[in-house]
Amino acid sequence: MAEHGTRDEIRRRIERDAGVYFNELVRQSGWAPGQLQYHLQRLVESGDVIRSELYGRTHYYPEGYDAWQREVIALFRRETPREVMIHLLENQEETPQELVEELEVPRSTLEHHLGNLIDSCVVYKRRDGDSSVTVGLVDADRTAETLKSVESTVPEQLVDRFTRLVDGFLD
Repeated sequence: MAEHGTRDEIRRRIERDAGVYFNELVRQSGWAPGQLQYHLQRLVESGDVIRSELYGRTHYYPEGYDAWQREVIALFRRETPREVMIHLLENQEETPQELVEELEVPRSTLEHHLGNLIDSCVVYKRRDGDSSVTVGLVDADRTAETLKSVESTVPEQLVDRFTRLVDGFLD
């Protein structure tokens, strides 16, 4: 019976924090990784939880999130894509150079994350007649609605900031 209580608690955590990744669940819960992995596997097998491997992390979602929403949430859990999406929600369209200047990120970092955002159909890239490039959100309303259910964690922010700092030295 205790196993079901543990699984219920894990499921509730995932419902509160859609897209949480495995290591974050370990940190939040205090359970041993093997114990958590065992219960998560059972939750996935029963269909109570969806597991998605996205951008080098295993993310967990409650039922009801489609593949696009899962990608948006996984990307939003990373600082630079999150800042890009928020900036584009506020400003509709920007050039990559404007994003580099506004977000104060190295061009290579921005291009990497823009590539993921474009591949996942969250952001579009349009070449204008004068060969300038503009980017914007494919579906700003749906993106905004999806993002309302996500909150980034401090460890995620620190890892993203460290990555950006290293990228800044390499550019």
